[in-house]
Amino acid sequence: MFARLLTFPNVLITAHQAFLTREALDSIAETTLANVLAVRAGEHCDNLVN
Repeated sequence: MFARLLTFPNVLITAHQAFLTREALDSIAETTLANVLAVRAGEHCDNLVN
């Protein structure tokens, strides 16, 4: 898909940087810690990937 898009002179592909804010990084860290603590306690974790 990207290779095809790059053949067009009017297409510019950029990286997604929305995660790189203080608020987003804080939220990611809080969610990650909550998930780790839930798994360690044997509790249900909505974000668990098996």
